[in-house]
Amino acid sequence: MLESLKNLLPQKVSTSPTDLNTHGRDESYPIQNPPLAVVFAENLSDIQAALGWARAHRVAVIPFGAGTSLEGHVIPQGPAISLDVSRMNRVLEVRPEDFLAVVEPGLTRKALNEALKGTGLFFPVDPGADASLGGMAATNASGTTTVRYGGMRQNVLALQVVLANGEVLELGRGVRKSSAGYNLKDLFIGSEGTLGIITCLTLKLHPIPEHIHTLRVFFENLNATAQAAYAVMASGLPVARLELVDEVGMLAINRYLGQSYPEKPALFVEFHSSTQEALEAESSLALELMQEAGAIRIDTARTQEERTAQWEARHQAYWALVNLFPGKAYLATDTAVPISKMPDLVAYSSHLLRELGLSGNILGHVGDGNFHTLVVCEPGDPRAEVFSERLVEHTLALGGTCTGEHGVGLRKKKYLPQEHGPALGWMRQIKQLFDPQSLLNPGKIFD
Repeated sequence: MLESLKNLLPQKVSTSPTDLNTHGRDESYPIQNPPLAVVFAENLSDIQAALGWARAHRVAVIPFGAGTSLEGHVIPQGPAISLDVSRMNRVLEVRPEDFLAVVEPGLTRKALNEALKGTGLFFPVDPGADASLGGMAATNASGTTTVRYGGMRQNVLALQVVLANGEVLELGRGVRKSSAGYNLKDLFIGSEGTLGIITCLTLKLHPIPEHIHTLRVFFENLNATAQAAYAVMASGLPVARLELVDEVGMLAINRYLGQSYPEKPALFVEFHSSTQEALEAESSLALELMQEAGAIRIDTARTQEERTAQWEARHQAYWALVNLFPGKAYLATDTAVPISKMPDLVAYSSHLLRELGLSGNILGHVGDGNFHTLVVCEPGDPRAEVFSERLVEHTLALGGTCTGEHGVGLRKKKYLPQEHGPALGWMRQIKQLFDPQSLLNPGKIFD
């Protein structure tokens, strides 16, 4: 059977153990399961050919970009081929006058911004990892800049997708607004490869800010840090980034990156503006609010190198924690609540760690009401799952969601009935409509 696939796509199919193992895991999910083969698609025709083969042999197809997902999205749940689009990595068109770019799904966000140098524009969605743009759309990724620029759903204008039956759909247009029919484009953003394969994206670009002010603000305790973050957001200030890192995270960053930050809970804050006057006024008011909330130290990143180091520290916080607790297992949560409920959830998360006798840290995009708790435990320790379940229950009671940006994958699907109720049944019907043979990433989002 696999020989027929190799004959169909010469030099593009691998069954080497290295490739199979790489495509049978993601960054953090504890279970690994290699696919039958990896198809390295290079164009639309390759994808249609692979899907045709999969229909004929009743074999599942799992889209794969950079493999940076966290919830088991790319791990096969049975016989499957991994459809790797990393070779489809071209910038097809840049239209600075329209503030948009057309790209292939395997292009990474860093590669896109490198290609945009000289245009005065950038693509702002920054999940930390150098993820593929197709994968970012498939999970509706966001990150540190979402509070100002939005996540993938707000920054994808149009998609080209291939359905399980091989049909190509063009969804959306390269315009900022449209009222023409059902919005199928947004249905595919966040669908995690269960409805179709993304083959082309039209992305919204933004002007590079002329003036940037970046701060590190330290507090005596976690509650004061969360309350300060809420005060800044409640003020209506146009914050570009607002990130929380607790004292355990700061300790880990210092050891992992050789920094000397105070080992106290901190907010990493950034403002973007077109004028120096506006920037100074906005950041000054934010500082007043944070000082009223109990700030004990304020540092300013004054150069591009210092700003880069600050955000590199934030992006490396996960690996810093892993390095701080070698040989342990890790469970990352991804809850999000209405912004007014964020301090409540941060306090509850911290209390729950202590109650269950667990180690871990709290960090995340508190400007969006979204944060992560990285629980550290021995492999197989049931307390980690108890922590996750109780945190999600409290989150849902506050009107929040079990996943703000990582997606459902394998880990979060058990929470969807409680979060969505009868609407989950309609989601299943949509899946059945687009993929009646259940060939596309089966077992994700739904059992």
